[in-house]
Amino acid sequence: MAAATEGSSASRAKPASSDPRVERRDPATLGTQPFVRVNMAMTADGKTDSFERHGAGLSSPEDVERVQALRAGSDAVMVGGRTLLAEDPRLTVRAAELVASRRARGVPDQPMKVAIVSEIREDEAWLALGPTSRFLHDGGGRAVVFTTERTAPATCDRLRGQGAEVVFLGDERVDLVAALAWLGRAGIGHVLVEGGGTLVAALFEARLVDELQLYVAPMLLGGRDAPTPFDGPGLAAAESIDIRLESVERIGSGVVLRHRVPRPIPTPQGGVAGRDRPPHEPPQEPPR
Repeated sequence: MAAATEGSSASRAKPASSDPRVERRDPATLGTQPFVRVNMAMTADGKTDSFERHGAGLSSPEDVERVQALRAGSDAVMVGGRTLLAEDPRLTVRAAELVASRRARGVPDQPMKVAIVSEIREDEAWLALGPTSRFLHDGGGRAVVFTTERTAPATCDRLRGQGAEVVFLGDERVDLVAALAWLGRAGIGHVLVEGGGTLVAALFEARLVDELQLYVAPMLLGGRDAPTPFDGPGLAAAESIDIRLESVERIGSGVVLRHRVPRPIPTPQGGVAGRDRPPHEPPQEPPR
């Protein structure tokens, strides 16, 4: 697969295959892709927001501290396009002691901010990714936007003018395998994915996730149109993805469920088999 070049703020690469699982079977890819941890908050009935999609504020204060520690232990924090454009998240490490822990490890004060956006319209670039964008400007961290040929060059120029690095990977949808490989070559060993459900579903379906953490808040929202941690059309029962519960921890008024997700590995026959160990060890979480 052609790769984006880290040295330029905008680069283009054509995916070699439309099926990301083909790339997962390439042994050369396995050694470069980061450890991917998905972390999301949901209600007891499995909703990450209400049907209004204005941000239901599910995390308790204790869970906010936990997420801050996860960010501090990660090299990059990733979100999808809907989350980016609707919420303009900061994705920063705020506590001084956590920033100090990063400095002690010899890494930048802030993790890289990463967005996966298949198409960015000009009006969206101006409203959500302009001079007042929290994603681009808060905290001073490096911001990378992966997009496709659907985004106009003029829009990308505007983003570059705001300090973003824009990487083209794909014609219609961002090639997630290529994006993770790009991050690996850029020195990113551990990625924290904070949503939304469409991006999380795509990562799981491509077998690119190593760990899943879910904070379950003691509330119910319901609604057939309310988002879930795993959105999109869904999988048939025969295609379900196995995850392994590692621990359950009470955090404030809720609980955190930690799961390991075995990734596929190549087999001599050209298929894939379950793997007991991810390509990178999970990042160490700073003490809370």
